[in-house]
Amino acid sequence: MSIAKLCSYSILFRIVQQYGKERQPMTANPLKQELENRIDSLRKALIDVDPGFDTALVTGRVNQYYFTGTMQDGLLVVKRDGGAYYFVRRSLERALDECPLDIVYPMMSYRDMVGIVPTNFGNTYIETESVPIAMLGRLQKYFKMDKINPLDRIIFAQRAIKSPRELELIRQSGRQHLQLLEEIAPSLLREGISEAEFQGELFAAMIKLGYQGVSRFSIFQTEMVVGQLGFGENSVYPTSFDGPGGMKGMNAASPAIGSRKRRLKKGDLVFVDIGYGVGGYHSDKTQVYSFGAPPEAEIVKIHRACIEVERRCAAMLVAGAIPSQIYAKIMDNLPEGLSEGFMGYPKGVCFLGHGVGLHIDEPPAIAKGFDTPLAENMVIALEPKCGIPGVGTVGVEDTYIITAGGSECVTGGGRDIMTV
Repeated sequence: MSIAKLCSYSILFRIVQQYGKERQPMTANPLKQELENRIDSLRKALIDVDPGFDTALVTGRVNQYYFTGTMQDGLLVVKRDGGAYYFVRRSLERALDECPLDIVYPMMSYRDMVGIVPTNFGNTYIETESVPIAMLGRLQKYFKMDKINPLDRIIFAQRAIKSPRELELIRQSGRQHLQLLEEIAPSLLREGISEAEFQGELFAAMIKLGYQGVSRFSIFQTEMVVGQLGFGENSVYPTSFDGPGGMKGMNAASPAIGSRKRRLKKGDLVFVDIGYGVGGYHSDKTQVYSFGAPPEAEIVKIHRACIEVERRCAAMLVAGAIPSQIYAKIMDNLPEGLSEGFMGYPKGVCFLGHGVGLHIDEPPAIAKGFDTPLAENMVIALEPKCGIPGVGTVGVEDTYIITAGGSECVTGGGRDIMTV
């Protein structure tokens, strides 16, 4: 007999009723009203974009958390007529414990959704950037989709405007992040330590400080452990990661882990670009150190030019500003010393900053093509950096909240290279 038959609906719905009475939302999680507002806002946004919208399917677990307060193996169905249904394969018990909404249904297979939602999804929106073809095929065994449209940008646009609760978690992350990089990370650097050892000790320190244990990226197949870090020339080693820093890694199969062979020696630059997170929400910050001796004057000049770029860019982070115009103004008037290697060596990236939230890399970006105005309560990380061949990567990164009167830096602002 199949598991689905053993776990009959009558048993599962008794579980639903039991947990529905006892559950208490986690204090860090969104409250019921906030989640209801988010689902309603998604529905309205879809109708604005496409008056013929019928169904939205949310499969990504981070997006599920945003709309339900829990992150499970499940599927959120949002209907044009006002209905919302969260079908959960595993863990149903945890979903009931963490989600304050009365929309949770048990599911072993997509066939279990039949009879609860109409089998014709009609004009359907789905996260086309991340949904596997196999998953789509399994859904289409039981449900007709007249048309499939991308949902990703619509959700990202909604998530870009943060609530007061979200902003407080980002501020909390930023405070801990600053303490980590100004006080704790320098104390871990010692002659002979390998990049891998430093990375491991840094991660342990982050956990003790309050880090949530994982930094999430929206870019497909992006893996990162702690962040990008490197001693000297390793921080300009080419990488597939879409950022201005480099990282040689442990080997070809583990490029996101520090090298066991590269050990810290006097005169090395130490590049530390890491995300941090509290309660699901991130901050992003970079600090550069010089071990055992002050950096050379030319290196200091290039680093301070990056700080100047951050300062100029931050001054333009105001509600109503156009990200692409900020990018163009900065790139057309770079400080002296920033040319080859700016925003990455040997090949730079085409942005100066990016949105931050439940993912470290969210829209909007400070880059060409991003023409929608910035809005109050968006969160942006600015990261002007420069790779110096044979030396390493210098530069800064900080996280800013767009406010009514400008921007608020939650990670302390760009700092000089710290001599350790």
